[in-house]
Amino acid sequence: MDKELKTDGDFSFWEKGEGQPLILLHGLMGDLKNFQEVYKYFSNEGYQVLIPAMPIYTMPIINTNIKNLAKFLKNFIDHKGLKKVVLFGNSLGGHVALYFTKHYPDYVKSLVLAGSSGLYEQSLGNSYPRRGDREYIKKKVEEVFYDPKTADPELVETIMDLVNDRGKVIRTLALAKSAIRHNMAKDLPNMKMPACLIWGKFDKVTPPKVAHEFHKLLPDSDLFWVDKCGHAPMWELPDIFNKILHDWFKERGI
Repeated sequence: MDKELKTDGDFSFWEKGEGQPLILLHGLMGDLKNFQEVYKYFSNEGYQVLIPAMPIYTMPIINTNIKNLAKFLKNFIDHKGLKKVVLFGNSLGGHVALYFTKHYPDYVKSLVLAGSSGLYEQSLGNSYPRRGDREYIKKKVEEVFYDPKTADPELVETIMDLVNDRGKVIRTLALAKSAIRHNMAKDLPNMKMPACLIWGKFDKVTPPKVAHEFHKLLPDSDLFWVDKCGHAPMWELPDIFNKILHDWFKERGI
């Protein structure tokens, strides 16, 4: 049982702290625990930190897309009565944050992106991982990180369960296609709020060139690099990530 998990209406989420609302959005194969160090740190630093469980694998297949995940986020923010939130998204979570910001800019005070999709990303492979091939899946999961030990056995088993669940596989592929359809390149120049980009130098999923492209297209962005780090800096090197983000918040008065 996840002792941090709260349920309120149709939503399950972590919530802790008071102050500026900071919403953390996980990726396609991620979950709330990917952000646990960010959650603990900023909830003690004057932020109301919330991590909603994204309904990636529970929406009807026909509705499984970026657009409906953004609608879910709006419903969550409205349900919680939040104003002017900071959105931090990793991987697919960043894409959802960007699509949300395109349609509801007045809700967003600033953006934080780490290994975000929305422009270009690599999948776990050229095709969906082979069912039951544990070593193949282990290798692909390890490639998400700079240090392969970050991909612990629990994470590998979680991904194994996912790729052996037909319903989850179909939804994963539907979201991958949706991500391609909803490329954000033309929309980013219209997002005028401050944006903090924190990228692993060895990100193989959304490589460094993607970070440079985000930095070029977002009008008010700052780009920071985390050395010896892959696709999820807030997970792989949380102390470094938290310091970068907290210093940026102070500099920007957020």
